[in-house]
Order: sequence, then structure tokens, then C-alpha cells
Amino acid sequence: MLTKRGLTEVIYNREKITTADRYPFNIPALKKLSSLKLHPKVTYLSGENGMGKSTLIEAIAVAAGFNPEGGTRNFNFSTRASHSALHQYINIARAPVRHKDGFFLRSESFFNIATNIEQLDAEGGGGAPVIDSYGGVSLHEQSHGESFWALFMHRFSGNGLYILDEPEAALSPMRQMSMLTRMHELIQQDSQFIIATHSPIVMAYPDAVIYEMTTDGISKRNYTETENYRVSHQFINNYKGMVKILLGEA
Repeated sequence: MLTKRGLTEVIYNREKITTADRYPFNIPALKKLSSLKLHPKVTYLSGENGMGKSTLIEAIAVAAGFNPEGGTRNFNFSTRASHSALHQYINIARAPVRHKDGFFLRSESFFNIATNIEQLDAEGGGGAPVIDSYGGVSLHEQSHGESFWALFMHRFSGNGLYILDEPEAALSPMRQMSMLTRMHELIQQDSQFIIATHSPIVMAYPDAVIYEMTTDGISKRNYTETENYRVSHQFINNYKGMVKILLGEA
């Protein structure tokens, strides 16, 4: 089916790279990458730590017009320029219709977004306070998980592009399941998600594509083929035996 809205493909211009032996171009998973087709509903990036998930999703977000530290396209604050140059070598293919809303969530810099919101509201501008779009309660006055959840429930709306880097970092398993419900509501309103995650719960949305990043490259996987699922399934179904092995008591 023809995708009429959102991002459709990430194109990696490796031929322009002149320093292939340096970060981020030397990340093994990226060495064979030429392009990634994006699902019109949900695209997942999975894989072990150090495989480049956050680096790639950050580059996609910046290439799509978002602030490197997160937020909407209207956020332009910078506390520390730590993003890589990868976005300069990425082109984003888009469907004819763009989303009206969008947000790039980086769990590690969400604190900075909360601070910037308070600064913008302190400065004033004649309109409604920015925090009203996030539930009306200071994000700093909530727990990390509650502030994340306020974002999902109040700031995210239909017809949006939402790029999320490890959203499970602040969410309990119950909230991760609730996140799937909220995602489904937004997807039915023409929203699109691109998510880097370790969580087999977050990664369980059925109408999605999953890419697993390894030292051999980036490959499409079925849900139950991913390492995230296999390791979690093995542990939960034999946790006593696994703990004995991990503690050297087997």
C-alpha cells in the first residue's frame, strides 16, 4: 500500500564519507548500510549496547529537522553539542503529506527539555504557557516516569511523527504496556513512530518492522527472533536456572 504520510526511507550516503575509520562511521552495524525502509506505523531499532541504535536514531531525528537534544522542531536550545556528524550523511525520503506534529524524545536529555520549557514560560510570549501542552504540571515536579508519561498522554497527538530513543528507561513494565495502547491510539490518528529500544514489551506492536543492529550489519527480524525477546523469554521461563548460571552456582 502506498504510504501517503510521513517518512518512508533513510538513505545513507556512505560514498561521501572521507573518514570511515572514525566514529560514527566506524560503527560495524553501519558499514554496509545503504538505506532503511521505514514502516508507515512503527519502525523499531533493536540490538545490544554499543551497536549504534541511539547514534542512528539521533541522526534520523536531526536529519528530519529536530533539535539534537530532543523536543519538537520548535526547540532550539543547546546545553552540550554531543551529537555525531552522521545526520550530515543521511537523506530522508518523505511521503507527499507531512505530519503536522512531531517530537524527538531522548531519555538522557529529557531533563534539559523540562528546563527549557520552564525558561520559555518564565520569559512569556503572550500565548498560553508551554507547560499546558504537557499536562500543566512542571515536568521537574514529577518523577522521571511520570514526566515521560505526561509527555505521551498530553503532548503527543494525532498526525504526528514521534522519534523515541529508549523510552522504556523511565517506564515500569505496566507503563510500557500502557504505552502500546497509547501508541495504537495515535497510530489510528495517522501518527508514525520510530523507536530505538531494548524492551520486548515496547517492541511488541504487531504492525511494525524491526531492524536488529549487530556487528554484522542491520537486518530485519521477526519479533521472536530478536535478541531482546529471546534473552527475556529464556530468563523469565527459567529464572532460577539462569540465576544459578549467572552466579556461578550451576
